[in-house]
Amino acid sequence: MTWETPARQRLRSAQIGRNYSAGSNNQESVELSPDRVGVHEGGRMPPEVAISVPTATHPCREGTDAMPAVLTPRATKAATLPRFGRAALALTVAATLVGAGTTPAPAAGPSPDPTMRDVASQVLDSGVPGYAARVDDGRRTTVTAAGVADRATGRPMTGRDQFEIGSVTKAFTATLVLQQVDRGRVDLDAPIDRYLPGVVPGGSEITVRMLLNHTSGLFQYVADPGYFTRMEQDPYHVATERELLDIAFAHGPEFPPGQGWSYSNTNYILLGMLLRKVTGRTMPDLVRRHIAVPLGLTRTYYPDPYARITGPGYAHGYSVSFGDPAPTYVDVSDRPLGGWAGAGGAIISTPDEVSRFLSAVLRGRLFSSAALTQMKTTVPLPDEVGVQGGYGLGLFRLDTVCGTVWAHAGTTRGHQTRATATEDGKRTAVADITATPGITATPGGQTRYAQVVSAADTALTCRMLNRPVPPTVTRSLTS
Repeated sequence: MTWETPARQRLRSAQIGRNYSAGSNNQESVELSPDRVGVHEGGRMPPEVAISVPTATHPCREGTDAMPAVLTPRATKAATLPRFGRAALALTVAATLVGAGTTPAPAAGPSPDPTMRDVASQVLDSGVPGYAARVDDGRRTTVTAAGVADRATGRPMTGRDQFEIGSVTKAFTATLVLQQVDRGRVDLDAPIDRYLPGVVPGGSEITVRMLLNHTSGLFQYVADPGYFTRMEQDPYHVATERELLDIAFAHGPEFPPGQGWSYSNTNYILLGMLLRKVTGRTMPDLVRRHIAVPLGLTRTYYPDPYARITGPGYAHGYSVSFGDPAPTYVDVSDRPLGGWAGAGGAIISTPDEVSRFLSAVLRGRLFSSAALTQMKTTVPLPDEVGVQGGYGLGLFRLDTVCGTVWAHAGTTRGHQTRATATEDGKRTAVADITATPGITATPGGQTRYAQVVSAADTALTCRMLNRPVPPTVTRSLTS
């Protein structure tokens, strides 16, 4: 990296990356090796400062999947448009596509998964503080971790850290809605006006299903030109659902209900309101009662609104000026995620627990087989998305270079997440990158970050499917 001094090169070899490999008996072996994270002279970074973000130029919006998860030069150009909507989401989807007790073993010997170890090294070389990936290929589970979870203390990533899962939350929210369908409290093809009368303009024509599969046409509130400027001016303001809806409804629809596809967090804010209306319970309570407790997920929760239940091992997220000679890292982990992200992107979890959730969903363990069929009934993605596949109820079906998978991406201001599984739920892969490009990231830094993230996601999916990683992906990682 051009910004890494010789002193930093010496210091980075002292940092620790971990790679765990579990066989069918769920025992894990641990290997330690130097990671490749850059540090400043003396191991300390300069004070992190808040950044005022002009909406039209910030390459990383603090909204779940509001901006491209991978910022290629074309994506960066599209992201600066006042109403990027469907075009930006297309790039997010493309990024997804190309994208019990343990017994430690001695910290020596070859890596259980050299491919993912190389991926982690290259991700950190792009300037990301930490990376974790959990891959279950149906025969063994390999967890790769590298870098630091907290730059202030130097605490290393472990692969078991909690993190912001972003829009992977949508699969949780869709699951809760389908549970209410099973209970007879919600009809997928009923208009949202039945449950939230007078709340949604044109709500008599927009069904619950349209909200779930993004065919409602409702404007994406995070695409409002002033949204992120206001957020940065008051980063700890806890936005209400009404505030977010007022922003969305100040704009006309993208298309008539059911006549197109456009990814919109507004849909899932409304679904969170629907759930509260028909159950009388809040999202934090519903996630705990109907998903976390039944599956034994002890480290998964919906923040209300701050991520306070972190316990030991929490991966901080950073907004980073990638490519700068002396990159700036802004820790954004203390922002009120439960406010601005809501039912579309607020959940905190771990790689293991996201994997267990996704597997349970695709095996139909949280709702009926009829509900699973509904979830997997997809609408085609528009041609401009640039990938083959469709969107169901809270999940993408993607036809990748290594095979067809069910997946969702998640983007918050400080995290990039990938959650992927096979249709039968027997193989899963989850990855967390603890940084996104900040306002002062250089074009070269953004491009390298984009290249590495895209290649890392492809490698993750291929490893899950036991397919060789294409040579073009390897070249992208190492070029």
